[in-house]
Amino acid sequence: MKTILIVDDEQSIRESLDGILQDEGFRTLSAETGEDALTLLCGENPDLILLDIWLPGMDGLETLRRIRDNDPEQIVIMMSGHGTIETAVKATKLGAYDFIEKPLSLEKVLISIENALKVGRLVEENRSLKARMAKEYEMIGTSEAIQNLKEQISVAAPTSGWVLITGENGTGKELVARAIHHYSKRSDKPFVEVNCAAIPEELIESELFGHEKGAFTGATTQRKGKFDQAHEGTLFLDEIGDMSLKTQAKILRILQERKFERVGGNRTIEVDVRVIAATNKDLEVEIQEGNFRQDLYYRLNVLPFYVPPLRQRHEDIALLAKHFLVFFCSKESREIKTIDQSALDALAAYNWPGNVRELKNIVERLVIMSPSQTISSADLPSSVLAAGPSAQPTKFDLPASDLSLRQAREEFEKEFILQKLQENGGNISRTAEAIEMERSNLHRKIKSYGIEIKK
Repeated sequence: MKTILIVDDEQSIRESLDGILQDEGFRTLSAETGEDALTLLCGENPDLILLDIWLPGMDGLETLRRIRDNDPEQIVIMMSGHGTIETAVKATKLGAYDFIEKPLSLEKVLISIENALKVGRLVEENRSLKARMAKEYEMIGTSEAIQNLKEQISVAAPTSGWVLITGENGTGKELVARAIHHYSKRSDKPFVEVNCAAIPEELIESELFGHEKGAFTGATTQRKGKFDQAHEGTLFLDEIGDMSLKTQAKILRILQERKFERVGGNRTIEVDVRVIAATNKDLEVEIQEGNFRQDLYYRLNVLPFYVPPLRQRHEDIALLAKHFLVFFCSKESREIKTIDQSALDALAAYNWPGNVRELKNIVERLVIMSPSQTISSADLPSSVLAAGPSAQPTKFDLPASDLSLRQAREEFEKEFILQKLQENGGNISRTAEAIEMERSNLHRKIKSYGIEIKK
């Protein structure tokens, strides 16, 4: 039952509203003065307040100001028998939802209350949705890699610097992008995502910049593009490495000038967006191969972030598995299941080529398909069980005995570089950093050994 507080110094109005609202199924409270209302609000939390402007002592506008200071989301409808446009404007600026003139039209009062409570429900639903989204996009892990990543986010998020996130598929690059937006000064503005790899080349300009009516066949109405939609917020360009050179040139111009024209239009539109880009490719290699513009790379790579693969943070696997278990049990309205140590050991031993996304999918499958309340290693997919203890350091086989020391050293070096490239998803820059070798030297080694980089 919704509660409504009536604040009016006229007893007849309080009694009249009290009777009508109770007949409509509301619980009512009443106060004669602003001071009485504020005292009552110390112990009550009404869904809506009907507040008269002209009150003895503290007037309605001052009472409204104090109510909103204590609870900025409190819904208040003002009432007055001597209302003016100036008074109504003041009340609206102070946060009043509506302004009703006396003598009161009971029908108008009920309609205003109904509409105000609908707004209140939307506000509550929005708050709940944001809380659920924050929970869903929570970064789980206690490993040094994740702790460093969280620390980087806390430092970079409040700034306006553009961000480039790199990492393998499934590591959680979008998660990092959303965390940066959430903790930024633009958090109450739009977060607009663009998957550059999923949009056909012939449509990407319209998708990013929008189009005018009649710009091409099928353009029956004007449409805003992603840059327009992200105005004053964050634009997340996912898989930026898959964007064509032609589109890269246009993106670069917009990023530099902060303005663009819609497809088929000639009106210049100015935008204010923070750009976060992400890719699973080594853009420095893509630049050397002529697939990515160097000037765009330097424009985007102001604040570089690297999301490590799951195989480099095995200590987080158990935490992630338990987190996903609770999440999917709740989502599927199932009793919360548990996962035993044998299953956790098997998960920790697996190499996770699909990273966190693969782990999430497997846990969802276990929640839905496993008949027992306790998940054991017997419930896991055969691919996970067959992996063996990959978390243990790799041991190289000794080379053939007829090799010289130089040849054996080269064989070992080739295998070592292959392993490190695999661990770093084929990213030469990160591999060079990991093995403490100059990037140019690593390039020469890769070429001399004929190593093929797989991504």
